[in-house]
Amino acid sequence: MAVSASASLSKAVKQQYMELPQGGKVQAMYIWIDGTGEGLRCKTRTLDSEPKSVEDLPEWNFDGSSTYQAEGSNSDMYLIPSAMFRDPFRKDPNKLVLCEVLKYNRKPAESNLRITCKKVMDMVTDQHPWFGMEQEYTILGTDGHPFGWPSNGFPGPQGPYYCGVGADKAYGRDIVEAHYRACLYAGVNICGTNAEVMPAQWEFQVGPCEGIDMGDHLWVARFILHRVCEDFGVVASFDPKPIPGNWNGAGCHTNVSTKEMREDGGLKAIEDAIEKLGKRHRYHIRAYDPKGGLDNARRLTGHHETSNIHEFSAGVANRGASIRIPRSVGQEKKGYFEDRRPSANCDPYGVTEALIRTCLLSEEGDEPTEY
Repeated sequence: MAVSASASLSKAVKQQYMELPQGGKVQAMYIWIDGTGEGLRCKTRTLDSEPKSVEDLPEWNFDGSSTYQAEGSNSDMYLIPSAMFRDPFRKDPNKLVLCEVLKYNRKPAESNLRITCKKVMDMVTDQHPWFGMEQEYTILGTDGHPFGWPSNGFPGPQGPYYCGVGADKAYGRDIVEAHYRACLYAGVNICGTNAEVMPAQWEFQVGPCEGIDMGDHLWVARFILHRVCEDFGVVASFDPKPIPGNWNGAGCHTNVSTKEMREDGGLKAIEDAIEKLGKRHRYHIRAYDPKGGLDNARRLTGHHETSNIHEFSAGVANRGASIRIPRSVGQEKKGYFEDRRPSANCDPYGVTEALIRTCLLSEEGDEPTEY
């Protein structure tokens, strides 16, 4: 199994140093999204005291020419602290700091989708939009081969792996357990986890989160997963179709509800939202992966519990539809709906913003409205 060389370094020796006192100082790890729209970067600075809120954190900068975000001749980019979490790797009082990226002229970087998402969320605070996102991912060796798969072949066909238990069905549970506990420690609103349909594929769920918190919490949960995998010497892939052929892809199903949808008779508001989504399918497909729909085209084939990328559909308890209304919601006539189209490597800011624009701001057409 191809695990990284750093995984074989002695973690016991490292622990000796991690237990040394910090002399009242705090390590703050600044995290940001790079120019690919899906990669994460991080670096650490020392603070003189523990920050109590995001406002206590200083702005910082980095070299954007090394992150696909700027040219070498004018490469300084600004890091603007946006959300703060406890650091499960260095422990209290240290922090993880999720940042927005601004260019040299203090305009948002192209990969900074948070800034417009926040603006749109602020317009609908009275409707209290809640989101829950189901993040699927695949554990790979450093050679890109799925973790636990035979080196020169394939495991048995799908069937026994979803929510499976046993060494021949669940590949890499240690990583899942470590990630879950690290998220709880950090203050990420993680609400569950399970083994997925393809062996070495897993899912964790984040939510319910209101407004901009959805993107913040999911990005930090992804960062924590990458760091946990680093310690184990393996790689977490959010590729929407990591293995071609008769294997399930990886999505990031997004559950949506508003105050009106959660109240008695809310099914009417859910149906209205789905009708609006049906008229704006192309816009949403473009917003649901970092390559404008090209990544998702490999996954949304109409097979393996997906809808076809070219067609919009909705149904109660239908996992082959674009939008699924859970059976319990159909019975209770209130609750939420699930958009099954977002890809595993989507930007949650882009996804939730698109949903609000269409469902609550009633936008139409292939382009977002400027406010």
